[in-house]
Formats: sequence, structure tokens, C-alpha cells
Amino acid sequence: MAHPTKAIILSAGQGKRLSPLTDTRPKCLVELSGRTVLHWQLRHLGQAGITEVVVVTGFAADTVEREIAGLDLPGMTVRTLFNPFFGLTDNLATCWLARHEMVGDFLLLNGDTLFEPAIAERLISAPPARITVTIDRKAGYDADDMKVATDGLSLRAIGKTIETFDAESIGFLRFDPEGATLFTGIVEAALRTPEGLKRWYLSVINQIAQDHDVVRVQSIQGLDWAEMDFPEDLPRNRELAASWVAERVEA
Repeated sequence: MAHPTKAIILSAGQGKRLSPLTDTRPKCLVELSGRTVLHWQLRHLGQAGITEVVVVTGFAADTVEREIAGLDLPGMTVRTLFNPFFGLTDNLATCWLARHEMVGDFLLLNGDTLFEPAIAERLISAPPARITVTIDRKAGYDADDMKVATDGLSLRAIGKTIETFDAESIGFLRFDPEGATLFTGIVEAALRTPEGLKRWYLSVINQIAQDHDVVRVQSIQGLDWAEMDFPEDLPRNRELAASWVAERVEA
């Protein structure tokens, strides 16, 4: 299996739950220890060997484009893809818009996921699989966690409301060419249904897990990651980013 060198970042949403920080910029541009969330993502993807990134934009897309234009990312090409319907749909439609980019081997991640480079490295080097979902485990889970039910290395179900689970998704996936074809085909079919515009793309992963035994999990337990969802996330996320700055200074 070829190691992916391409990543797609879903950053079309505004992140209203972080208002007023996101009143005029998407949450991928919230600054943490001198860098935006997007800058941290791109930097750490690059350290893991990713050389091509497509950022799907929507809310305040011009601010994201300016951010990317101002970054120094040696060895990495970053492009944007604008979703004009970001305010009317959930992220399944964002994936549909980016389906022509979803070919070959690639990584897919949410625009609000912070992760240390070792997480990307572990996902890239995971055992071959059609679709691989990074998971973490903890003592307790809350209503907003994207819960996962596993059976060994197989993913059996994923969703916020599933009743039986033993892990959570961090919103970071890897696809091989056949997995990409399967995923985009089901995304296209889902968008033809009345509820398609309001579905999350991970609902398609859940559907694939139910119908095909091709979704695997990769544990990232012990590695640092975080999400940018609520104001109460900011202190922890700033602390995490500060630790990455400190590591760079020490190096």
C-alpha cells in the first residue's frame, strides 16, 4: 500500500458555538500560541510527510485564503476549494463537493482537529485497509463525542448516539483508492435522498461499516489531540499549542 501524501481538510463551517471568536472568521483561524488551528494542522501534516493539501472553505473563505497565502510551508502545496452552500448543509455535502479530490490514497480531517505529528504518522503507517479511522479511548464519554464501537481492529459503528461503544473518533481518517471509490459513491447516493443535505459524512462511514467489513481503526492512545468546539476548549487547546512551541524551541 502506498503511503498517502495528500490530505483534505473540511473547514467550510463557521463554528458558531465559539462566538464571538468566530463572528468574522471560521474556527480554523482561531489563534493558539501564535499560530492558527489551520497553521498547526498544515505544519504537523507536513512533518508527517504530507505534501499536498486541499482545504475546503465556506464561511469567510477569503480570510482562509489570505492565511494560506501568508504561510511559509516548504515542500507543501495547499489549495482551496470553496463550498458556496456551507450555510445550508452539513459536512456530507462538503465531501460531495470535494469528491473529485478523493482519489487514490489520502487523509481526511476536520478543520477543528488539533493533533501532534505522531498522530498523522501513525495513521499514515497503519496496516493496509480500505478506510482507517483514528480512535482514542477514555474513562467516560459525553453527548458531543463521536462514539465508536470496535471489534478488534474492525469498526462496527460510529455516531454520537450509538448505544454500545468503546472508543471515540477524533475526526481523522485514511482512505485507499478502493475505499475512496466506495465512500464517494455512497456520498453521491446519500445526497440524492431528502435527508442528505443534513447528514454528517461519518454517517456514511457508519453505513459502510454496517454493509461492508472494510473499515478499520487505528488507536492513537497516549498521543495529544484536541477539538475546537466550545469556549471551554480554549484553555486546554492553548496549553497544547504552547507545548508544541516549547518543543520546537528545545529542539
